[in-house]
Amino acid sequence: MKYSDYYKEQLEIGLRYQDFVAEQLYSIGLPLFNYSSKEYQIKHGENKLGVEIKHDMKFESTGNLWIEVKEKSNPENKRYVDSGIHRKDNTWLFIIGNYNEIFVFTKKLLMLLYKSGRYKVIQNTTKTSKGFLLNRADAEKYAAKIIKMEI
Repeated sequence: MKYSDYYKEQLEIGLRYQDFVAEQLYSIGLPLFNYSSKEYQIKHGENKLGVEIKHDMKFESTGNLWIEVKEKSNPENKRYVDSGIHRKDNTWLFIIGNYNEIFVFTKKLLMLLYKSGRYKVIQNTTKTSKGFLLNRADAEKYAAKIIKMEI
């Protein structure tokens, strides 16, 4: 599979998860208005509320959340750009998880964890993202809120 096809597939998976999280937030009284255009996302952030949403498809199998700090859209690109908790936008909440558990963190706290040096920044296997792994115990300790789905 070409990387561009993989990227499109992952983007669609991420957008579907973002919609799922928006529904969960709405059910607890936090309506989320997502920006659709790249222009507004770059200028204002992902949404009006200031929430970054990430789907961690490996969390269930690894027990770690991937907290991204840099990314590049293609592994052939030479330079990474700030992303995730390093993005310079209106983000103040960082939501990450899967369809069973959603972890809500303040961006400020994740930045403090990053700056502490306790978590080593590593590159992902596709060589398109850098971040650190936050294990389940620490995620449960530091999360401002955890939303668990009823099974």
